[in-house]
Amino acid sequence: MSSAKRVLIVEDDVHIANLLRMHLRDEGYEVTHAATGDEGLALLEAQPWSALVLDLMLPGVDGLEICKRARAMTRYTPIIITSARASEVHRILGLELGADDYLAKPFSMLELVARVKALLRRVEAMAQNARIDAGEIEVAGLRIDPVARTAMVEGRPLELTPREFDLLYFFARHPGQVYSRMDLLNQVWGYQHDGYEHTVNTHINRLRNKIERDAANPQRIQTVWGRGYKLVDGHEGTDT
Repeated sequence: MSSAKRVLIVEDDVHIANLLRMHLRDEGYEVTHAATGDEGLALLEAQPWSALVLDLMLPGVDGLEICKRARAMTRYTPIIITSARASEVHRILGLELGADDYLAKPFSMLELVARVKALLRRVEAMAQNARIDAGEIEVAGLRIDPVARTAMVEGRPLELTPREFDLLYFFARHPGQVYSRMDLLNQVWGYQHDGYEHTVNTHINRLRNKIERDAANPQRIQTVWGRGYKLVDGHEGTDT
């Protein structure tokens, strides 16, 4: 990922915290650990976090109070509660206070990491939909205004033909999804005919020349061999 997601772990069990930190760092996340509720709350209030992994039973301020305080803030922090309190009451209370997920101890570290990743994907999708509803999309260093039909890459205005704009806008609305040339013909051009597939290649190449730093080594619109093309958000991957 181009800029690491930042995860705050508030957990008084040092062994669990160290295991979580190791697994999350292996996935590319930046991880900070707080061993008490007071320390965790201070860190939460001091700066934004991509996600909060929160134990309920903590020295000082407890996890439910931290969850409540987090939801009173203007910025939104995705929260996964972890706790030995496995009762239905505590699970429901945590979720009602605004937690996004709840995992009872003991739990699998791999499952927790998978839940963190799934939660962040869900939050990013919601944010993307909100930007689309607002009319403007920012993804992969691109800024696209579908109303004005203008686009910028890293702050630089792009000169696009109408079809190039339509193609880029389609990709921007579906980052990470792979589309075959026939899919793109159907979705962007509005027709399906094998004889027109070459025009997709042409437009992809033109877009790459305009939005990539090195069109021969594209980091935004990438080829997925045997399947099609995708727009990569965050410039991860090396397929060309």
